[in-house]
Amino acid sequence: MKLLQPLRQLSDWVNQAAIIACVACVLIMLGISFTAFIYKLATGSSLSWTYSLARLFLPWIGFLSMTISLRYGEHVAMTLLVRSLPRALLTLAAALCLITIALFGALLLWYGWTYFATANQVYMVSDQIQISAKFTTVVVPISGAIILLHVTQGFALLEHFIDDDALMDELIGTQDTETRS
Repeated sequence: MKLLQPLRQLSDWVNQAAIIACVACVLIMLGISFTAFIYKLATGSSLSWTYSLARLFLPWIGFLSMTISLRYGEHVAMTLLVRSLPRALLTLAAALCLITIALFGALLLWYGWTYFATANQVYMVSDQIQISAKFTTVVVPISGAIILLHVTQGFALLEHFIDDDALMDELIGTQDTETRS
């Protein structure tokens, strides 16, 4: 599977970029809200465009954080039920889960691209600020592509194959080496 190794590295890099983009969106939203707060304190009146502009970043945060949580195995899983299965059924359930995730990513990419391509509306944030709907709709196919890229990580996306004892030993060992330093 040497073909998958560059894709897995790309998946890790894209995940880091998605984390940075989510943090940037949150900081921009906070900056807009803080600007509105300071303006209100200074003048006593409100800026009408701050709420409308800040909420345009919510789809970016939602969709990109979905891909980030998928990469770290933080998605909805029925771990207790699946881990009680025999090893062969566990592998089958994990494969079906990955196929379902890939199908979801493909649908986001396919229908999201059409959604993005046909988005012709303009958000009137204020008289001077007008933002194309393409700004918010482009995140749908982007997140679908990221999900498909993350699927190349295989069973590492799923909690089903994590050895709890080895994980605990690793965490305890890490804690011990940190306290000794």
